[in-house]
Amino acid sequence: MTKEELYEQSFMLITHSGNARSCAMEAIQSIKQKKQDECEAKLKEADEEFVKAHRIQTELIQKEASGETFEIPIVFIHAQDHLMNAMTTVELAKEIIDLHKVK
Repeated sequence: MTKEELYEQSFMLITHSGNARSCAMEAIQSIKQKKQDECEAKLKEADEEFVKAHRIQTELIQKEASGETFEIPIVFIHAQDHLMNAMTTVELAKEIIDLHKVK
């Protein structure tokens, strides 16, 4: 994989991770306003974006495991930070939403 391709993958990882985080935060806002359907839709969107980001990460891990080597740019490390932040935000959003759901 070229450095340019890794940069492209890094920016896609940042994009999907950021989208997942934003959707999770929007889901929290929706449940606070008692908009449960909107909340569920945003949470579903967050999960879908997170899966897209995770697939990119998994593909890179599989390539490295099969012997491909990369020169890791700082932007890739930054992208990994975004992914981990998204993961934490989505998980916490689900817990917060569960506490606010109308039962």
